[in-house]
Amino acid sequence: QLQLVESGGGLVQPGGSLRLFCTISGFTLDYYAIGWFRQAPGKEREGVSCIASHGGSTHYADSVKGRFTISRDNAKNTVYLQMNDLKPEDTAVYYCAARKIYSPQAMCVQSTVDYWGQGTQVTVSS
Repeated sequence: QLQLVESGGGLVQPGGSLRLFCTISGFTLDYYAIGWFRQAPGKEREGVSCIASHGGSTHYADSVKGRFTISRDNAKNTVYLQMNDLKPEDTAVYYCAARKIYSPQAMCVQSTVDYWGQGTQVTVSS
């Protein structure tokens, strides 16, 4: 059974950091781009960051460039999202997703995926 499980979310003060984990089971990551999406209350889901199957190409939303870093370890079937300098507007449920596509930019912009995780809450507040 294909599963994506997110962890690492929580409550953090503005300016703080969190690291999200996406652990994937049931299939090999070799041909899948992996992305992080988020949805805040009353807003549409948006692509935050996506990474190509080989890890050599990444895409970031303008709102997180310079603050977030996506990486992956295919041997561990895990994708990471390091989030620094967090802002209240980063508050959302963060979802991990997989899509059999070459371009991480296309994945993030189109928000079309093959598999979704269940999400993890990130709250940035003082």
